[in-house]
Amino acid sequence: MVLPKATDRLPLGRSGLRVSPLCLGMTVSPDTVIEAYEQGINFFFVTADLHWPLYDGLRKGLKKLLEGNRARRDEVVVAVVSYLDNPLFGALQFHEVIAELPGLDRVDVLVAGAVASESSFYSRLDSMAAARRNRHNGARAIGASFHQRTLALAGDYYDLLDVSFIRYNAAHPGARRDLFPFVRPARTCPVFNFKSVMARVTDEQFAALGLPAGYWLPAAEDYYRFVLTRSEIDGVLCSPQSPQEVKGMVRALERGGISAAEEEYMIWLSGLTQAAVLT
Repeated sequence: MVLPKATDRLPLGRSGLRVSPLCLGMTVSPDTVIEAYEQGINFFFVTADLHWPLYDGLRKGLKKLLEGNRARRDEVVVAVVSYLDNPLFGALQFHEVIAELPGLDRVDVLVAGAVASESSFYSRLDSMAAARRNRHNGARAIGASFHQRTLALAGDYYDLLDVSFIRYNAAHPGARRDLFPFVRPARTCPVFNFKSVMARVTDEQFAALGLPAGYWLPAAEDYYRFVLTRSEIDGVLCSPQSPQEVKGMVRALERGGISAAEEEYMIWLSGLTQAAVLT
């Protein structure tokens, strides 16, 4: 299976924005942001509140990218997430990011973070939709990240969102049951995944399992391949920590998707590791 490339561009709903299938999130190194852009990544995900320190490297990298004339502002798409339910206070978090990055000027995508209930989804959706209509903070698109995956279907079926973020990985494959069978092939709202490498089995964990020789230890990049092999997933929110990791991730996608047997193996291996931790 051919996987998307960093230089590909996906339309975000009907916003007119086009983004890479790799969206860069938290990283410790500003140079990682520069390398990501040079590799074709133009989609960046920033948050405030309690996560603010974790995104320091990303903010510094974006500042370096925009102020250093390495990229024009209209060449990058910046999504900012707010985890606050109150529309008034949620907007403050978008302003915080703009104030921190003078070259940013606007937020391209307003994202409601960690939506956990139907009532929260629709109340936050109303305020975001109004902000999109009024181009609040320059916004052209709205999105949401979901802890309750089935809520993402409403954004798809009723064209309520321009992008959805859901969780699917080898340790949490439940989307194969409660989401993937219902996602429309011709959807207008692209689906991005987060926490793709949350299930990664480390060298130490692998050694502790005591498996016979010949078992495969997947690399970090293989967990992105695991996710993107699913046709229901259009892109991934990724967190490489160095320019070298960005290059490795981009090269790994060129290898294509994983087989069905490899998919089941990775789920089994992550489950085996979790069981070892619990016991």
